[in-house]
Amino acid sequence: MLNQSKPRVLAVAGPTASGKTWLGVQLAKIYGGEVISADSMQIYKGMDIASAKPAKEEMQGIPHHLIDFIDRDVSFSAADYVRLAKEKIAEVLSRGKLPIIVGGTGLYIDSLLENVKFSDGGSDEKYRKELYDFAVKEGNEALYAKLSEADPEAAETIHPNNLVRVVRALEVIHVTGRKFSDLKKESRLVESPYDSLILGLNFENRQTLYNRIDLRVDEMMKNGLLEEAEELWRQGSMKTAANAIGFKEFIPFFENRMPLEACIDKIKQETRRYAKRQLTWFRKNQRIQWIILGEFDKKNEILEKSKKCIANYWNV
Repeated sequence: MLNQSKPRVLAVAGPTASGKTWLGVQLAKIYGGEVISADSMQIYKGMDIASAKPAKEEMQGIPHHLIDFIDRDVSFSAADYVRLAKEKIAEVLSRGKLPIIVGGTGLYIDSLLENVKFSDGGSDEKYRKELYDFAVKEGNEALYAKLSEADPEAAETIHPNNLVRVVRALEVIHVTGRKFSDLKKESRLVESPYDSLILGLNFENRQTLYNRIDLRVDEMMKNGLLEEAEELWRQGSMKTAANAIGFKEFIPFFENRMPLEACIDKIKQETRRYAKRQLTWFRKNQRIQWIILGEFDKKNEILEKSKKCIANYWNV
């Protein structure tokens, strides 16, 4: 497992509210590292509470990269992330530090550490518009059914409501005449330039994670989540935020269609569902070294489990 010819990169992955931010910082302090975020919502400016961006005191002096640097109306792809993350990794390594990737966006982590080579696959704007129009008229599930028929393997890796990815997969199939899943496999044929270790956080009891999620949402409300969402809504800045849990669920309240408590319950429910999808994604990655946590595990115990995994993998 040890490969001295490649630079080491450590990653901390797992579902939301599992403690990734804290663990990433502690490992950075121990091993002389800097954190590179792998969160598809923390990249955007002005979405601090909903995306659970680490506060300055949480960072404990450890440099954090790829957080809060893009305007909300700018689209950002996995290919964009990989390009910028590789640049940040090179910068961190040049300072003699250990790059530590921390986040819950599995697509970002896998694409980066598996050295996925992105091809634009060509484009057909007219056909793309037809797909979006079809989704508006017939619904996301109907469009997803088209992908399931054309490329069942690709459909298994894309959520039916992830309209952007469903459309893109169908567009690539249409333009290239090849399955999106086949092109994706070919993109992984080039060996990764990194000697990487991925630590995954999960809990013995799923309910423990769900309880943590509910408590986190309550804390977010105390810290001003509603006010943050309302400000973005009044600014008309919901283009990107509309995809973020913790914003779209408040819209019925802002429009006087639903009581606040029902919206908060919906946020908790959607966050739990999101955590379940995250775990489904990460479980497909056989390289992840899982750290299974109990309900009452102390932080020093979690840290010791992580250090043991690192020592066993890299003989350090």
